[in-house]
Amino acid sequence: MTRKTIAPGAVLVINAGSSSLKYQLVDPLTEKVYADGLAERIGEATGSAIKHEAFGRKRTVEVSLPDHQAAIGTVAEMLREDGIFLVDAELAAVGHRVVHGGRSFHAPTVIDDEVRAEIERIAPLAPLHNPPNLVGIEAVSALLPDVPAVAIFDTAFFHNLPDESATYALDAETAAKYAIRRYGFHGTSHQYVSRRAAEFLGRPVEEINQIVLHLGNGASVSAVQRGQPIDTSMGMTPLEGLVMGTRTGDIDPGIAFQLARVGGMSVDEIDHLYNKQSGLKGLCGDNDFRTILERVDAGDPAAVAAYRVYLHRLRHYIGAYLIELGAVDALVFTAGVGENAAAVRADALADLQMYGITIDPVRNAIRSGEARRISTDDSSVAVLVVPTNEELAIARQSVAVVAGP
Repeated sequence: MTRKTIAPGAVLVINAGSSSLKYQLVDPLTEKVYADGLAERIGEATGSAIKHEAFGRKRTVEVSLPDHQAAIGTVAEMLREDGIFLVDAELAAVGHRVVHGGRSFHAPTVIDDEVRAEIERIAPLAPLHNPPNLVGIEAVSALLPDVPAVAIFDTAFFHNLPDESATYALDAETAAKYAIRRYGFHGTSHQYVSRRAAEFLGRPVEEINQIVLHLGNGASVSAVQRGQPIDTSMGMTPLEGLVMGTRTGDIDPGIAFQLARVGGMSVDEIDHLYNKQSGLKGLCGDNDFRTILERVDAGDPAAVAAYRVYLHRLRHYIGAYLIELGAVDALVFTAGVGENAAAVRADALADLQMYGITIDPVRNAIRSGEARRISTDDSSVAVLVVPTNEELAIARQSVAVVAGP
């Protein structure tokens, strides 16, 4: 194979899930993506595969992936086949997405033994996420022991939420003992998108108020006041807030008591129900928004009902944050649904002209991978679609912390 040229200072970005591993090799200066992919069904007996792209060449390889170490090794071998040799690529860093930083981490952090131990200690705050994140850190560090590893925490952007936003009305001693508060998630995306939106508008982020809607299979909304978040829909876990693909979003806490006392369900069963079998999937059997919208257009009653519930919760948060911010300069859609589902954008903001929000249907219908305005010229609130790029954000933050002040 021909050895490919990788610019010194590139970053390998890793997002390890319980049975998956997303990766991207990117130059944070030029934004050039050399390779990216997804390893799926890690640790499962059958069906393991890696979807991989490098230098425009796409392929899917079905291969045994008994653990994350094997997945990392296979990815490295696929990159070698593409002419990319990670061990001597002069990488600036490996950037790891870590979901929960608790109160311990609120900035990009170079990973050492002490940091690893603390990520493990706070794992009960995100038992479905932090343990696999840590496994990914260990697996990549074994392959690239001399490359600085950096943790980028999903909660970091929301670390300084105002007390009135971050605090649950729970017994204060109990909350303190078990670190119960609202942490917020998707922070890397909300921070990146709010800054890109300000750039698009040609204004300093410190001068504008924004509502950022990260709408994907997981979904969250944030109120960003002059560059700093003052509220967000997700709470102690990524379960709170909007109706999501498979998660309930906001739900009466007493429902768990009912399911346990009357239904005889265990904590683990309720956890699985709330996180994996609820949301749009629970309401209509689908969590792929493209399929749901097709069913809505066909008049499917279950899909229509699910869509209305989804929109009701979304509009509820938009309205709440309009009040909290007082004055809003921009309302920004991002992530898979937010960037691609014109119907969701139109329906979420329907009949809000009294708040200075007017969608241009022609602009809204245009599909593009670029940041764009979809509101009318006379809309006092700029409604934007800004593609998120969490990998680039992670790469840039990783390089910045390694470089130092």
